[in-house]
Amino acid sequence: MKLFFISDLHGCLEATQKVLKHFKNSQADYLIILGDVLNHGPRNPVPKGYAPALVATLLNQFKSQIIAVRGNCDSEVDQMLLEFPMMSDYLLVLLNSGTKMFITHGHLYNQDSLPPLNTGDILCHGHSHVPQADWQGGHFIFNPGSTTFPRGKLAASYGLYEDGIFSVYDLDGQEVLKEKY
Repeated sequence: MKLFFISDLHGCLEATQKVLKHFKNSQADYLIILGDVLNHGPRNPVPKGYAPALVATLLNQFKSQIIAVRGNCDSEVDQMLLEFPMMSDYLLVLLNSGTKMFITHGHLYNQDSLPPLNTGDILCHGHSHVPQADWQGGHFIFNPGSTTFPRGKLAASYGLYEDGIFSVYDLDGQEVLKEKY
């Protein structure tokens, strides 16, 4: 199983077009969206190419392949444009190995506020806009960064999970920024 992770699109059409091109080329089974899909949020500037309705239209083409959670900038109004559910605060995925993958945005659960995890389980979140792929206290923490508003002078990014390996890629150059597991 190959999983493609994105977070913090914030309604940016250009970032959505790029990431969907990478998703198609990756031949991943599922596109996991870790929240903040359409709205830029009150603390962020309006992104260049802000077009939430067009972003929704593009994402809806992949609705059967999307697994999504709600971010702190997402609302029921956003859900009205999307043809896939995204209002859950978290989802659980059980991998073939028996490992639990806890998928969330990161504003409620993150490495500083852990959900109930067992040793060896995986926490996947966005929200911080900073990529991460590291073991911390017996849990693996994965964050694909942000497609639209990367922080810390980092590149816009997305993530992949395949064969037990998590990788974070630069949205423009396909450069591996982080890789582990």
